[in-house]
Amino acid sequence: MKRPVALSLVLAVLAVLAVLFFLWRPPRRTTGSLPQEAYVWQRAWGPEVRDSLRRTSDLAGLVILAAEVDLSTDPPRVTRAAYDAGALRGRPVGLAVRIGRFARRDGGTRRFAETPELTDRLARLAQRLTAEAREQGLQVREFQLDYDCPESRLDDYPVLVQAVREALPQRPPVPVTITALPSWLRHRRDLGRLLRAADGWVLQVHSVEPPRRPDEAIELCDPQAARRAVEAAARFRKPFRVALPTYSYLIAFAPAGDLLGVSAEGPLPSWPPGALVRMARSDPGAMAGLVRDWTADRPEELAGVIWYRLPVAGDRLNWPWPAFEAVRQGRPPRRGLRTVQRTPEPGLVEIDLLNAGEAEADWPVRVDLSWNAGDLLAADGLAGYRILRTGPRALRLERSTTPWDRPLRPGERRKVGWLRFAGTVQGFRCAPLFRLRERGRG
Repeated sequence: MKRPVALSLVLAVLAVLAVLFFLWRPPRRTTGSLPQEAYVWQRAWGPEVRDSLRRTSDLAGLVILAAEVDLSTDPPRVTRAAYDAGALRGRPVGLAVRIGRFARRDGGTRRFAETPELTDRLARLAQRLTAEAREQGLQVREFQLDYDCPESRLDDYPVLVQAVREALPQRPPVPVTITALPSWLRHRRDLGRLLRAADGWVLQVHSVEPPRRPDEAIELCDPQAARRAVEAAARFRKPFRVALPTYSYLIAFAPAGDLLGVSAEGPLPSWPPGALVRMARSDPGAMAGLVRDWTADRPEELAGVIWYRLPVAGDRLNWPWPAFEAVRQGRPPRRGLRTVQRTPEPGLVEIDLLNAGEAEADWPVRVDLSWNAGDLLAADGLAGYRILRTGPRALRLERSTTPWDRPLRPGERRKVGWLRFAGTVQGFRCAPLFRLRERGRG
């Protein structure tokens, strides 16, 4: 009897070791271009959104905002997005629902398992949104739940995912995907259960969490942290996409240091006088580096990149389209801000700033002007610049910048000053000085 018991024990140990090896062995590697998609996150679509969509034929897919749900009210408040189905027909589309967190009540947070009527309401909303999209001729290839679930409630999230899966049509099936945060990766058991409940997932490596103090560093997306998160996510052995940012956001603090608010999209807010406003930017060069590195080497489980969000004309907190195209190719956008001097008539010199690059350009903090010969009669600064005399034949255009200044878009040209001379001027020169800023920080 001892030999069969010993053999069973050895087989059990080997089985455990095999499972551990499968779980902890390094993910397999692969190379090659990554499929790229984009979120379309506008709540109402105008001509500028449709214009951007016409430029997306080379994207693998689009995920559009279909609705937002505010769980802090009872019943929850649902805001539907007014998208244009006609601009989307003929291509696969994902529908996304943004779900806000539960309001805290009685010192705790409600669960989906404890509120079946709410879970059923959200499942029926998903069902209606999918049915309406199909009735309008859309190819719905996924339904995405964008819910920043508290880490302490990850074990409850599968209840909602399963309810939505059961409510959606099965012929043809509509996969249910979720967005996940890097902080969830350390909860291996709960996240593993959640991923088994879903049909797919997106790892979101950017965040609009504001700093606690005005002088604190702001990091919208840390490239090194994003690389680590992707490697950790691959160990769950389930294919995923990674969401990368194209946007910026503003953070406002009161003079005393209290947080006033955050703005990442839509019209710029009106903050009170004296507010300290900082900007967190997604660095195109850093994002291009991620695309380039993952093209050369990545875990097999990384199935694609999805950009948040599609650049649209008039979106002041997003990349311009030329920068977006460059980054998708894995290269930093070309920089090209320069001064241009014009002489529209004898004795008059006008100074322009021209952005001939692919990325937005910040205003230079000063432009130094000098000439070898000529009698200056008058001069003035424009577009926020003021004139300072710095020498017998030298002036300076100086400007105080603010975080909410609208940068110069690619191709934009602005007149920033003029000088009037008594006669001809010789040897005129312009030299802009830019304020250096650590990339990716405010």
